[in-house]
Amino acid sequence: MIYAGFSHLTFNRIEFQSQVPDWVPVSKDIVVILSGIVEMILGLTLLFWKKQRVNIGWLLALFFVLIFPGNVAQYLDGRDAFGVLDSDRARLIRLFFQPVLIAWALWSTGAWQARRISKK
Repeated sequence: MIYAGFSHLTFNRIEFQSQVPDWVPVSKDIVVILSGIVEMILGLTLLFWKKQRVNIGWLLALFFVLIFPGNVAQYLDGRDAFGVLDSDRARLIRLFFQPVLIAWALWSTGAWQARRISKK
């Protein structure tokens, strides 16, 4: 997350702008910068605030849900990015990885297990 956030602010900044839907009423560059900062904060809190790992896992999963419309927009608008998202097929396949990221965030932070335990 820290690396991804850093890449939003530096070498992949233009590439990430292709994922910001046109209907977002803020500059694409601002959206990319802010989302990069959020990613870095989430990554750093996961690293250093271990007592809140479960809560951060839920926030990370929510972040992945909130950015999903950008991935859908990139597919629907046919916007290339990162050198590998250069076809409708590649952009469509990428959409199926977002649920994997959400599940990863919940599993790796223990949020899933904590939720199951709290239900019992």
